[in-house]
Amino acid sequence: MCAETVCLCMRLEGPLQSWGSSSQYNRRLTDILPSRSAVIGMLCAALGLSRGSQEEAAFLQAMTAVRMLAVAVPRRHDGASFAVRRLEDYHTVQHTAKADGGFKDCHITRRQYLLDAAFRVFLSGERGVLEKAGAALQDPVWGLWLGRKTCVPAAPVFAGIFADEQSAVAAHISGDLEEYLHSRDATSFSEGTDSVADVPLSFASSARAFALRRVRLAHGRKWDAS
Repeated sequence: MCAETVCLCMRLEGPLQSWGSSSQYNRRLTDILPSRSAVIGMLCAALGLSRGSQEEAAFLQAMTAVRMLAVAVPRRHDGASFAVRRLEDYHTVQHTAKADGGFKDCHITRRQYLLDAAFRVFLSGERGVLEKAGAALQDPVWGLWLGRKTCVPAAPVFAGIFADEQSAVAAHISGDLEEYLHSRDATSFSEGTDSVADVPLSFASSARAFALRRVRLAHGRKWDAS
């Protein structure tokens, strides 16, 4: 990469994480890797960008040129790796609006979380954009959450600015990247293995919008989820 580009590394670790990219309404699932929309949402929070603002729109536009690599890092206990488990939580919500204009006394939802997972996210792109975002992660305007407000980071999210993705991965990932569960932005449709609707176009509360992203998922051999 040239001197005008850098790689920002984010450390996403915590007892609870939830990375939904498609589910909504009454059953909220979690993906096995962080979504691009959640990662960029964290950056918007760190920068203090209001939902639906012109500043947010400009930042989201700038981030479209940034490439993302997300890697699952095995957690260890007593020298051995252990599987990351899923939890499905039972929620009740009072006084939710109904289509006919009334309100329900109690609405039931079920939401999934990953337990004790750890990830590294590598964002490669324009130096000015990512250095500003990195500085904001170290002194965020608003709180940073690992997908939902109940999911608080257990370690500093900012994990460094590097000259390129290769040096960032070498600093945070032990051994061959292909051994790890990971996904990256595909450069073409044929290169990808899936399409995910997680490219944020707007986080405005009344007009949230997302575009499709073509990704290449590699399962590796050092991560498991149940």
